[in-house]
Amino acid sequence: MPDACENISVSAEVSEKNNAHTVLMSDAFANAAKLLGEPARAAMLIKLMGGRAIPAGDLAVAAHVSPQTASEHLARLTEGGFVIAQRHGRHRYYEIANEEVAYAVESLLVLSSVPHAGSTSNGVRPILGSLEHARTCYAHLAGWLGVTITDALQREGYLAPVTGRAFAVTDRGREWCAQQGIALPRASGIADPKLARPCPDWTERRPHLAGRLGVMMYKRFSELGWLVPSRKSRTVRVTLEGRKAFSKCLRIVVG
Repeated sequence: MPDACENISVSAEVSEKNNAHTVLMSDAFANAAKLLGEPARAAMLIKLMGGRAIPAGDLAVAAHVSPQTASEHLARLTEGGFVIAQRHGRHRYYEIANEEVAYAVESLLVLSSVPHAGSTSNGVRPILGSLEHARTCYAHLAGWLGVTITDALQREGYLAPVTGRAFAVTDRGREWCAQQGIALPRASGIADPKLARPCPDWTERRPHLAGRLGVMMYKRFSELGWLVPSRKSRTVRVTLEGRKAFSKCLRIVVG
């Protein structure tokens, strides 16, 4: 009997600890949802999805609130770990805290919206120069072009999807990256989601490439003059040189 009582006591203690963890997770999730659920804060986060640091005044305009109200919202987002702030002279600039935040925002956009009229999920290719055609998602490429490049990398055998949130970069893929001037870390033999992983695309409803490879690829394509980011929005323009290059190296027809 003592053993049975002891087992019951241990089980009750474990159950109590599990319940405490559940409560903590529930509270944390609810607090995060509350932060993201406020329209002005949501507008600020979407504005910051371009991956650039933006002054508080511009974020106030994007959210249609006063500078004072914007400061209060940004303070809460900073405290919650969604954004980080840096001071440059008299101004404070804000940016998305990390790629995980960008992933969460893009995922919520996919869950909360119907397929966009300009997406290829409706059989219509987006207009060149539009947000749906090519844009930044934090620091990597998204939209029709981002998804199409991701599809091409898999079709050509450069990326291979694996179980979980990761792509494996194949030997052919590493050779291709080297040819484009993209320096990858030494192969570990294990698919690393920090290096290459799918990110849900809210206009295409299919994943584009995220992770360090996605960031390096977008940066390299920009350095080569294939892509030109807009200074006023997340939109990315494909140059004539870029159209030729994507056709040659990935068999993608842009335009």
